[in-house]
Amino acid sequence: MAGVGCRGPFKRREFLRAGVLALGGVTLSDVLRARSHAAAPSPNTSVILFWMWGGPSQLETYDMKPDAPREYRGPLSPISTNVPGLDICEYFPLQAQMADKFSVIRSLHHDMSAHNDGSIEVLTGKTPRVPDPTSQARSEHPDFGMVASQVRGRHPAGMPQYVGVQRAPFMTAPNYLGVAHKAFETGDPSKPDYAPRNLTLATGLDNARLGDRKFLVDQFDRFRRDLDLNRALDGVDVFRSAAFEVLTSRTVADAFDIRQEDPRLRDRYGRHRWGQSCLLARRLTEAGVAVVNIDATAPNDTTKHFSWDDHASAFHLDYAQRERLPQMDQALTALIQDLHDRGLDKQVLVIACGEFGRTPKVNYAPKNFSDQPGVGRDHWPSAFSAFIAGGRLRMGQVVGATNSKAEYPVQNPVTPQDLLATAYHHLGIDPQRMIVDFGGRPISILPDGKPIAALV
Repeated sequence: MAGVGCRGPFKRREFLRAGVLALGGVTLSDVLRARSHAAAPSPNTSVILFWMWGGPSQLETYDMKPDAPREYRGPLSPISTNVPGLDICEYFPLQAQMADKFSVIRSLHHDMSAHNDGSIEVLTGKTPRVPDPTSQARSEHPDFGMVASQVRGRHPAGMPQYVGVQRAPFMTAPNYLGVAHKAFETGDPSKPDYAPRNLTLATGLDNARLGDRKFLVDQFDRFRRDLDLNRALDGVDVFRSAAFEVLTSRTVADAFDIRQEDPRLRDRYGRHRWGQSCLLARRLTEAGVAVVNIDATAPNDTTKHFSWDDHASAFHLDYAQRERLPQMDQALTALIQDLHDRGLDKQVLVIACGEFGRTPKVNYAPKNFSDQPGVGRDHWPSAFSAFIAGGRLRMGQVVGATNSKAEYPVQNPVTPQDLLATAYHHLGIDPQRMIVDFGGRPISILPDGKPIAALV
């Protein structure tokens, strides 16, 4: 039997794919059902994380040591900014002109030296119980975007509360929050034909057919009996309309439609992956998304430097940073200025960091893949830096300091828990709040850490 407006039978398997997000097969009604049990929304504030997975070097970004011995200071030089005492890498000239609009944290530190362990520490605030040096670890606890999604609850306009631009961090999982709070992944917004894949129905239904509520209700009714054998549609009468409202929401569609932006603004951000990711992040936070995590691992599809994991055997720090840092500089400064121009700088907090820093002493390798002598650094969680802007925080300053070789903090040490407590503070979320897991056990959002006093 064909549905209304159909050219032929609408197959059961095809229909079941309709409305499925990239959340491991979870349907929209599943997502909305889980989110309906969350707490009332918090203040309309947002966090954008420019997530530099791989571990960016503090000595080639925000904590340069030009007076250190050559084997420590590395191949790049610092430049002055419009804030006295805040010197940054020479490949950040645009940031140098607007340093009064951001602050730099130079004293971040923890003990996890493997990529996934360090990422879990920074993104969740929970230290892995058994460190995994092979970087295969997966989190036991949700990351801060998942927590924000659960605490904020369902957005009144149907927007997801947690979005991973391009992709979400792969080492974290919602676990006891439920899969409804995984990040909504967007794909690459710099693609010429970009459309967020999670908003595209796998069935190929067009808008006219989606708007035919009678057809959609008929299809649900057709499959209810089979599905209810596994109780897959418990509460469907409550959540069905809301699920289709998300799929057909003009607010959601508009927020993801980066083509609505002035081409000149898109050029200002940069037509590369990081630039368009930052622009999409601004659109999403403007629409009310709580947390946007930008996958800042590669600025474009052709880059040789796919992450910030700059070991000497694979990379040359100068060549790698020459490729990455100018695009990061363009994207972040365009984002910060755009937020200021739109009056969103107090509403949106921007953070750029990775899971750890790099070894203060440079490592050398005879040749790398580009036939250049390898100059790199290994993993170093004992000291690393972060960029932070907006969110009603104090800007134009340096928080903390490391010793003369950027080996460890010597002033105002900051932990990942402190950084997360600052983000939660901005989001209006009490980090001491308890979340009850599936077994009824209360778990604190953050076991320790306080908002960074120099910033709040």
